[in-house]
Amino acid sequence: MRPLDNLSKPDAAKIRFVLSDIDDTITTEGRLTAQAYLALERLTLAGITVIPITGRPAGWCDHIARMWPVFGVVGENGAFYYRYDRQARKMHCHTWANALHLAESRRRLDALAGDILQAIPGCALASDQAYRLADLAIDFCEDVASLPESDVRRIVGLFEAAGAHAKVSSIHVNGWFGDYDKLSMTRTLFAREFDVRLEDHLDEILFIGDSPNDAPMFGFFPLSVGVANVHAQLHRMAATPTFVTPSAGGAGFVEMADHLLAARKAPYSSRDTSE
Repeated sequence: MRPLDNLSKPDAAKIRFVLSDIDDTITTEGRLTAQAYLALERLTLAGITVIPITGRPAGWCDHIARMWPVFGVVGENGAFYYRYDRQARKMHCHTWANALHLAESRRRLDALAGDILQAIPGCALASDQAYRLADLAIDFCEDVASLPESDVRRIVGLFEAAGAHAKVSSIHVNGWFGDYDKLSMTRTLFAREFDVRLEDHLDEILFIGDSPNDAPMFGFFPLSVGVANVHAQLHRMAATPTFVTPSAGGAGFVEMADHLLAARKAPYSSRDTSE
């Protein structure tokens, strides 16, 4: 991984899309700071299309698509995307699976939840589980005392033994039944909404994240950035970002935004809000 400053100004100036993880990438210690939210707005006002790519649940994603200055959002590690049409006042939702598959998956995941909670003392259902459409999120450090790495691996193993996919984020282990991930739904979003193939626009797309469930994105996008806390997750990751910010969490996201906007000579930065 190279410092963010190694992303050249000509390459930074070409970026038209910023795809971003949320937890510990846009947020900092579980909070969305004013500076990080402003960075989202500044990128959008500069003509850059911002799309969060998150493991967070459908309920949150409905809110994000409606309320944040973003084009849309991919949620639950690729189970769906939401896009809110502000003129028509209509939410567009595309899901990976149909209603029958989702209902059967929920039945199997609910049974698996009991097995995991019994087998791994100290873990818990994620506090946002009630708002999830397609997956099961097991909390190992967000609202519970941090579990050891061995327990995180055991949670992953229990998902996989049941035939589910499992991905580790910075706070949860997410499991689901279905062959999708963050990258596959991002492909679908770009095909349906922009009528383009990702492979044809790699010099215009930047992804920023911090955790193992971002690895498919890090491995695919040459212009990928990790916020500084990615260093704590490298032992879990199959692919790593090309660049890394000096700061962690939302402050790193702001540094990335400043870097892109400076390359475009955008009119103001997070450090000068007087204009």
